[in-house]
Amino acid sequence: MIHILVVDDEPSIRETLGGILEDEGYHVTPAEDGESGLMLARDQHFDVMLLDIWLPKMDGLEVLEQVKELEDRPEVIMISGHGTVETAVRATKLGAYDFLEKPLSLDKTLIVVKNAAAARKLRSENQELKRQVSHAVIVGDSIPTKALRQQIGLMAPTNGRVLIYGESGTGKELVARAIHAQSLRKDEMFVEVNCAAIPEDLIESELFGHCKGAFAGAESEKEGKLRKADGGTLFLDEVGDMSLKTQSKVLRTLDEGRFAPVGMEEPVTVNVRVIAATNKDLEEEIARGNFREDLFYRLNVVPFVVPPLRERKEDIPVLARHFLKEFSGQYSRRTKEIADEGLEVLARYSWPGNVRELRNVIERIVIMNPTVQRLERKHLPSVLYREGTRRSLGDFTTLHQARAAYERDYILKKLDENNGNVSRTAEVLGLERSHLYRKMKTLGIAVKE
Repeated sequence: MIHILVVDDEPSIRETLGGILEDEGYHVTPAEDGESGLMLARDQHFDVMLLDIWLPKMDGLEVLEQVKELEDRPEVIMISGHGTVETAVRATKLGAYDFLEKPLSLDKTLIVVKNAAAARKLRSENQELKRQVSHAVIVGDSIPTKALRQQIGLMAPTNGRVLIYGESGTGKELVARAIHAQSLRKDEMFVEVNCAAIPEDLIESELFGHCKGAFAGAESEKEGKLRKADGGTLFLDEVGDMSLKTQSKVLRTLDEGRFAPVGMEEPVTVNVRVIAATNKDLEEEIARGNFREDLFYRLNVVPFVVPPLRERKEDIPVLARHFLKEFSGQYSRRTKEIADEGLEVLARYSWPGNVRELRNVIERIVIMNPTVQRLERKHLPSVLYREGTRRSLGDFTTLHQARAAYERDYILKKLDENNGNVSRTAEVLGLERSHLYRKMKTLGIAVKE
């Protein structure tokens, strides 16, 4: 529902505008002065703001200047009983959508509000489309990643349905966004529904929408994700967690291209490309009676498999540098770099959380080391090299190789704990400094003192 903020110091204006706009199906919030109106605009989402120029405490033009700085800003329509050409020009230059004079023509007001709401929706969709394109880059140089990019390039321009398989954190959503960004629907909306995150009793309403009063708590009409994605792409993430009841309605929608929102009899026709993703074996789920076989075949027109990060180790340095650049910019810091020793640690780790875990680790490193430009092994979370040590031992065939690997990692750990100071590390290990030097040279550990 479109939310409108009416800011005017005249109670009769607030009451009249509020009543008329609510009769048209808008949700209206009143404010009696500029300060309270600005506070509301900062705290809540509004699509349109009707703002009087002559207000106590803070005039409308001052409010307009500050509202236009908000990230989630409404379209602002200025209203005044003492308007001049100069005032209207100034308001327009400050970013007002339109200017209305009192006494207000109700027909004109409704037209301007409708157009402003449409402009706000268009601006929001354009911002979302730009964000989607910027987040649809598949990073990596490994053979599996190159093959995935090639498959996306072949499949994206078609309207075929896609089912993406992969463990949690591998980047299934990113693949879906990349398909949309290279498709013929790229100028339309990409709408995501996480089937695992929405309660079973709400998923149907979330997908198909509902009318006012359809069930307890449905106080207003809700536009479903399918309708929002009309002309674009609907991404059903973790589709294996969808209830059988909802699966049945999704299947019917895919077959017919139309559906009825909850509580409505009149069907809505949509043109949507569906991309689904799952971390489950859907054929097993079918055997258990948890997933409809007919829906599986509708979705599985073109299967995509996103390999886990442990199967594409060559991507780890590329991804690490990519995330370093991203988070250095996000936290207004110079782009950091990782030393070869650090990259070796990242490559040895098994990454059970896949790319998402790597991204979180890099963000943590950037946050926790604000002044460090070159990230060494000691700047990485210890769990990375502890696990790497456990995994590498199984790769050795002799006791000598295993002992050397353990000694190397143990000495590196102690060096990290002592900030690379060889003398202090030798004391901790109970060795002569010269003995530790020789041991480090034998084990291939670089001496930095």
